[in-house]
Amino acid sequence: MSEGIQFEEIVDGLAFPEGPVVMADGSVIVVEMGTGHITRCWSGCKELVADPGGGPNGAAIGPDGALYVCNNGGMNMSGYGFADRSGGPGRIERINLATGRVERLYETCDGRPLSAPNDLMFAADGSFWFTDLGKTGASSREHGGLYHARPDGSMIRCIHYGPVYYNGVGLAPDERTVYVAETPSARLYAFDIDAAGNPGKRRMIGTAPGMVMLDSLAMTAAGNIAVAQLYQGGVATFTPQGAVSVIRCPDPMTTNIAFGGEDMRTAFLTQSKGGRLIRARWPEAGLRLRFNG
Repeated sequence: MSEGIQFEEIVDGLAFPEGPVVMADGSVIVVEMGTGHITRCWSGCKELVADPGGGPNGAAIGPDGALYVCNNGGMNMSGYGFADRSGGPGRIERINLATGRVERLYETCDGRPLSAPNDLMFAADGSFWFTDLGKTGASSREHGGLYHARPDGSMIRCIHYGPVYYNGVGLAPDERTVYVAETPSARLYAFDIDAAGNPGKRRMIGTAPGMVMLDSLAMTAAGNIAVAQLYQGGVATFTPQGAVSVIRCPDPMTTNIAFGGEDMRTAFLTQSKGGRLIRARWPEAGLRLRFNG
């Protein structure tokens, strides 16, 4: 399933890396969920960009050039468990990359606190879609969902809320469909967006094969959905029609994928159990993001 794929290490020693963002200068910014840091990586070296604390998870460059971060508030990292989250409030943050200044943009929606924001993607109009995985304790469960918001703090709306474990999120190239990956069920869902920008009812695309869970995702230029998977580490790529193929990765906790390079065929993958960022030449080109330069 991964024949011909050669993986190259960029940097190691990261504390549960996630949310890779490929920058115009060739560096890759990642979050370190284990330390609450935002870190810029080059081959063999890294530097601290900001220290928002909590549990920074997904990240993306917005229309103003700032880094927008889904922060789950922090979690118990012993054993890298996903069920025992313990920390502060979940929030959406804006980080000035030049100064490292952290601004909390959203902590609630319709008066209800965000629980554990996880992943986000910007649309052409500058708004962004994000998921909330929810927190799970020993005897309680906070619901999560899918949200839509503007980066100036003027609008946040809940699209789908309930007993769901939404993780990765992505927009189709024509921005007429938003995809969400659900972690424990290993299912990929879609919401079709009408001309007014309102999503319809969710529909299921497919399920990743094997005893796996789904994590964050990236879109390809052809409109396929490349979803990082856990426990049998790799990337499950779904077509919009539901066909799925898998490329295995070295780490059982492959948590995210981002695309870069001149032809967008370099895949950058966070290997979170081993604390590494790696890259590989990918079979298809990734979707070029709106605001990454």
